[in-house]
Amino acid sequence: MSTGFVIAILISGLWTGALARFALPGPDPMPIWLTVSIGLVGSIVGAVVADASSNGNGYVVSFVSLGVAIGLVAAYRHFVQGRPIFGPGARAFPQRGLGVAEQRERMRKLGVDPDLARPDPQAQRRIALLAMLDGLHREGIVDDDEYAAKRSAIEEKTGA
Repeated sequence: MSTGFVIAILISGLWTGALARFALPGPDPMPIWLTVSIGLVGSIVGAVVADASSNGNGYVVSFVSLGVAIGLVAAYRHFVQGRPIFGPGARAFPQRGLGVAEQRERMRKLGVDPDLARPDPQAQRRIALLAMLDGLHREGIVDDDEYAAKRSAIEEKTGA
């Protein structure tokens, strides 16, 4: 086996692992070696299964390999990180997992709170409502007392 062949296999594993991570919503901070490992295991298992079931069809082998790698990322997210695969919780920055503590620390050093880095639909709704209310107040449609009352009502209902 040549060095070029080994490098090509590692790049293929990295590519497959990266595509698998990209296929699921939300952040997946993990070391590059884990991405490569997921890609390689997905490629090997997928190739064996697809080769046996499709008589070596290259397209089937590729898609099954990617599917197995996506399944491995989903399993890692569910069992190791303890968070959902889809839905609002999937977009939350994980609390645990390989490389998560280091990534959280890097984000904090940059002044970013990892727990606030995800889009919160309730917060986005609150921001939009307050922006509309501010516009009505600026235009004189809503007076100061009405503005204060509506602002506190919006904050109360949206959990601010």
